[in-house]
Amino acid sequence: MFTLFQIFRESPYYPKFAGGLAFLALVHLIGTLGYLAISGWQAPWMDALYMTFNVVTTLGFAETVEAARGTGGRLFTMAVAFLGIAGTWYLFSTFTAFILETNLNQAYRRRRMERTISALKGHYIVCGIGRVGGYVADELMKTRREFVVIDTDAAALAAHEERTGHRLQLQGDATEDEALARAGIAQAAGVFAVTSDDSRNLVVSLSAKQLNPVVRVVARVHDRRNVDKARRVGADEIVSPDFTGGMRIASAMLRPNAVHVMDMMLHTEENLRVEEVAVPGTAMDTTVGSLGRRREWLLVALRDAQSRWHFNPAPETKISAGDTIVAIVSPEGRRLLEQALGGPAAG
Repeated sequence: MFTLFQIFRESPYYPKFAGGLAFLALVHLIGTLGYLAISGWQAPWMDALYMTFNVVTTLGFAETVEAARGTGGRLFTMAVAFLGIAGTWYLFSTFTAFILETNLNQAYRRRRMERTISALKGHYIVCGIGRVGGYVADELMKTRREFVVIDTDAAALAAHEERTGHRLQLQGDATEDEALARAGIAQAAGVFAVTSDDSRNLVVSLSAKQLNPVVRVVARVHDRRNVDKARRVGADEIVSPDFTGGMRIASAMLRPNAVHVMDMMLHTEENLRVEEVAVPGTAMDTTVGSLGRRREWLLVALRDAQSRWHFNPAPETKISAGDTIVAIVSPEGRRLLEQALGGPAAG
């Protein structure tokens, strides 16, 4: 019932219903004062209020205030009855229209989804679920990351849900602060600004950084001239699908086997990826060798706190808090590597 009331409060019918209640309250106030005056201010105020309620609701009980003795009293009673019945029917029709025109099942589902989103931490926000956004969502699902989708197109959101079964989505404009706030920008780890419009992606990047300065933003741009603009408004990484696609085509011609290895990784049952794992601040100093040469991960490189890179790190290479490890792992392998480093998976 409480959720129904919340849904009703957010509907366009709530202001009308509140206005109807205020009108009925005014009718009862006027009726009470009128009957007190008719009684020569002798009747108790509760009798006058009850008389008004009796007339408005047409209960037909005995008069608690003698109002039928004169023409004025009868006319006043008729006026109170007319206004009270009109107000009551207005309230009834407004609530009936709300029930008939509101998809309560969808509204309940939206409320549950918003509660789920509000509880997320360290998730990602995908702004735009077109072709590029769809591929981003697929990758997040394959690597078991939690994410929320924002798009203005209800049909695109429905198609995404039907294709993937993913339900954490919001219909709205990601360039607006309210939409990003509803998606949990304050607790998010990253934002993908991947709409089909460069200007919208610039605004999303700017808004995201203003709402959460530490969130990582990856922006999509078509026009390479917008790359510097995207960086100035706060995007941490800029990707041009046209440029990347051209490089991919050239690589397929010049280094086909290297490209084939990457493709095979993406399509293995283990969902192997080149992942980066941050060494938590609580980790004790250790070495690459102490992690062991396990099947679950293959260490590719290590970036230390001084931003120095160590490729194919030797077993004696030290690992300290604040370092970043780049490894080829599956989602489960990433969890085990985090656990071995003393990260959140250990709990």
